[in-house]
Amino acid sequence: MTRNEAAYKKPPSQITQLHEAGGRVVFTNGCFDLLHPGHISYLRTARSLGDALVVGLNSDTSVRKLKGLSRPVVPETDRAILLEALESVDAVVIFSEATPVRLIRELKPGVYVKGGDYRIEDLPEAKVANEIGAEVKVLPFEPGYSTSALIEKIKSIPCAPASAHVE
Repeated sequence: MTRNEAAYKKPPSQITQLHEAGGRVVFTNGCFDLLHPGHISYLRTARSLGDALVVGLNSDTSVRKLKGLSRPVVPETDRAILLEALESVDAVVIFSEATPVRLIRELKPGVYVKGGDYRIEDLPEAKVANEIGAEVKVLPFEPGYSTSALIEKIKSIPCAPASAHVE
């Protein structure tokens, strides 16, 4: 069963309880517009760093600011439902700010993870993570996977004639 749209605006109670019980909460964030194997691998690795993985999901508005007006392809609640259905993801929280700094302060994770070729010193949220005592890790992306490249590939597929149909 999935949570309703409003429920994705704050961490579920089991994450708060785990944190209070001394569990190690891992936090990551991103757009996760079209899920692909690179995302799955990244999220599995992130989850292996603790007892629960919380994904901060960029809202539709923040994705448009980051990626342009044609994004996201998949609406925020649908992206949240897909992410939360993954075995490696324990909770999803949608945020509309430019960075997940507010969420990091609220969650106080034991580990903050970012994927890609970021440098820790260039991430404003890493400074906040360090302030609250969280370990900060940058995990490499899985080579050959990119949502933007996937969208470009889809856009390059020639349109089939109206009479053609797939069975």
